Amino acid sequence: RLVAGSRRVKVLFHYAAGARLREEVARFATLGLEVVCCAEGSEQPFLAELADARVIWHVLQPITADVIRQAPKLELIQKIGVGVNTIDLDAARSRGIAVCNMPGTNSRAVAEMSLLLMLSALRRQYCVERSCRTGKWVVDAQVRESLGELCGRTVGIVGFGEVPRILAPILEAMGARVIYTARSRKEVAYPFVSLRELLQVSDIVTLHVPLTAETEKLIDRSRMALMKRGAILINTARGALIDEIALHVALVSGALGAAGLDVFAHEPAVATNPLLALDNVAVAPHLAWLTNETLGRSIDVAVRNSLAIRDSVALEHRVV
Repeated sequence: RLVAGSRRVKVLFHYAAGARLREEVARFATLGLEVVCCAEGSEQPFLAELADARVIWHVLQPITADVIRQAPKLELIQKIGVGVNTIDLDAARSRGIAVCNMPGTNSRAVAEMSLLLMLSALRRQYCVERSCRTGKWVVDAQVRESLGELCGRTVGIVGFGEVPRILAPILEAMGARVIYTARSRKEVAYPFVSLRELLQVSDIVTLHVPLTAETEKLIDRSRMALMKRGAILINTARGALIDEIALHVALVSGALGAAGLDVFAHEPAVATNPLLALDNVAVAPHLAWLTNETLGRSIDVAVRNSLAIRDSVALEHRVV
């Protein structure tokens, strides 16, 4: 058992934690971890706490080269989640700072949100709920006549990692036909097709690939033009996978029927983003990953890696 104050590690949790979560992470003091919570967007408090932090638990606000320069004692950037595109990996590498992620911890939550956005887009939930809440019981005919079911539709999955492996059988159980494209064929029962074919035949396209130089604006105007008229586009991965200007044009013109977006090219999304004004877009503020269950699994990994820094032992899921 650790003696209070011995070999302590200061952890800066860059997240707007509520009272329950703050109380939970405070208990890790008995393990030698001093976890300090600092909300994203609170720049000065964050930089003040950063000065003597050995570990950052990073959620979404970018960890830039400038941030890393102001962290002289930093040894580990622990991503709460999978995508590390919000971390300057070269800057971390040049300083000898480890970067780790935690694949699998949020996969079920993201799969469920992907399904929710599909159903919300098919059933025009935003329009229907707004109508009901404002006392308009009979929804506009244009909306009523555009409602649809998942059963019988072809869902094209772009990428086939942890999330699609959970999502695909759920879709199939609900009566959808599932196809996929990926960098290589997987050992799964679903048909493997090219991206071009997937876009041409799918009623719903859902994105599950990381953001890289190769995948930025993967779904641009030319690829949207390949999609079926009235198709639905779902994105719970990274906003910059989609050309948002082209998406807005396609949704307004009717070339695409609807979209479900948990992520945006620039976050936090501002109220003037034209996609937010469209009735055929279901949206969420990058919360697909976030459930109490996900947080529990994520913090378990983060604690183990923080203790690994203290004990100078191997880290889990090291990226850098």
